[in-house]
Amino acid sequence: MSTKEKYWKYSLITIILGLGIILFRQITPFLGGLLGALTIYILVRNQMFYLSVKKKMKRSLAATIITAEAILCFLVPLALVVWLAIVNLQNINLDPQAITAPFEEAAKIIKEKTGYNILGGDIISYVISILPRIGQALMGGISSFAVNMFVLVFVLYFMLIGGRKMEQYIDDILPFNAANTQNVIREINLIVRSNAIGIPLLAIIQGGVAMIGYWIFGAPNILLSGFLTSFASIIPMVGTALVWVPIAAYMALIGNWFQAAGLAIFGTVVISQLDNLIRFIIQKKMADIHPLITIFGVVIGLSLFGFMGIIFGPLLLSLFFLFVDMFKKGYLDGEGSSKFLN
Repeated sequence: MSTKEKYWKYSLITIILGLGIILFRQITPFLGGLLGALTIYILVRNQMFYLSVKKKMKRSLAATIITAEAILCFLVPLALVVWLAIVNLQNINLDPQAITAPFEEAAKIIKEKTGYNILGGDIISYVISILPRIGQALMGGISSFAVNMFVLVFVLYFMLIGGRKMEQYIDDILPFNAANTQNVIREINLIVRSNAIGIPLLAIIQGGVAMIGYWIFGAPNILLSGFLTSFASIIPMVGTALVWVPIAAYMALIGNWFQAAGLAIFGTVVISQLDNLIRFIIQKKMADIHPLITIFGVVIGLSLFGFMGIIFGPLLLSLFFLFVDMFKKGYLDGEGSSKFLN
């Protein structure tokens, strides 16, 4: 390669990297929608190929049908969740006292029994003052969510239209041989399918079971508590205990010892163990992911990708270890770089 050809090559690489960084910074607000589109595409790609190849349906029609299916199956349930969040946020903005009342009552009981006031007037005033701001910030997040849902539908449709060409193009530019490329694709499919199906399924089941427990033992605001329990199920290690433990503690403070003990036992024996059981089944049926990869992957992913990090965080960590293993086999075990890359 001549000096001029080297100059052209490295100049082009520099331009590509520079433009890539600029574009990535600009599309960061829409990253959730893009990753969501990729997730749903992986889940429905076989269906798209079935309709367009085996059934000879026009790709545009098949893409429209599957996009509509994705909206009904994925986006409508999400919209209902967002609607529930909006209703509760409105309650916070209209009546902050309703949120602080249980804490004030618990603090009053503690003061009567111990003589120590854990909630001073200044603390309560401060909490009441920031609740509307928290609600406004969350409402801003909901607006961003709506924009990302539009991006998701738009991008998903065109990913379905050009699916085969897109996959072939990605396959051509990946710096791996055929075997390693298949390993990477298989890892992506397994983890995305496992997390995209397993995590929402786990959240729905745990939230539903928790609501039954809250109803049996007379917990306050059953619907909101179940909603929060569903979301808490995605948090590594502590999970749903972040919700049912404070509720049980509050019920004990107000004198409902029997109900508090029952809820604590129900949470420990049923809700928490249900988490372990469902995760075990999902791992056996879909992808046998090491628990540490899931835990640290979710922690890393949430900070990088937001909510979609619960799917793509573990994927990122799994791919890192896969690439390390590929490097080891290709260069350190004596198999040679040509076998690794060609």
